[in-house]
Amino acid sequence: MTGEDCTERHLLIQADLDGELTPAESASLAGHVAQCSTCTAIQTELASVSQRIRGGATTYAAPDMLRRALRPAPLRLRPRLLPLSGFALAACLALFLVVPRGGDVAETMVEGHLRALQPGHLLDVVSTDQHTVKPWFEGRLDFAPPVKDFAADGFPLTGARLDYLAGRPVAALVFQRRQHPIDVFVWPGAGPATPVASTRQGYNALHWSQDGMTLWAVSDLGTGELLAFARLWQAR
Repeated sequence: MTGEDCTERHLLIQADLDGELTPAESASLAGHVAQCSTCTAIQTELASVSQRIRGGATTYAAPDMLRRALRPAPLRLRPRLLPLSGFALAACLALFLVVPRGGDVAETMVEGHLRALQPGHLLDVVSTDQHTVKPWFEGRLDFAPPVKDFAADGFPLTGARLDYLAGRPVAALVFQRRQHPIDVFVWPGAGPATPVASTRQGYNALHWSQDGMTLWAVSDLGTGELLAFARLWQAR
């Protein structure tokens, strides 16, 4: 893969770091980055730049004169500036387009849940049958996520999707409790054996690990009902 072929993906890498890609786009990009040393290096560099900016940058309100100057023509690039290398252009985007966001994992999980709630983003495969959902992940992930169903307990499985969170592709299993969707993000890893609760942006999240998998359940359900769901998962 040449640098020219990867130019567009360099812009997508920055967009992914800013949380602007759909889950499917993020997963597709992750598959490419894993096979391309150039894009891997750029992703590492841009992530480092973004972290430094978010950690130490001071924000100021733009003067009225500057606001007026930018409003009529926000993109006044001279033609001689256009042939930037992919890395240089991506680095510029990292400096000027990075928006500070919450850096903790719970915040990342809630943001992933919120993106999925947008129309057409919640499910890649629609099925209430765990034996249909589990094979759907084959060839899409490098691990086999556990898939369970708790329809008899009031938490039916509705389907799943491929997502990209916490720096890697993950399985997102979707359950329902009345009108409330529950996202369960799953990937290999360690964590607390007992569910740990947190709240971000008005949404509740539970984090625990089981059988070599890290799990995050996120929903607008109350903590009590979400904990009941987690206990069902742990018991089966």
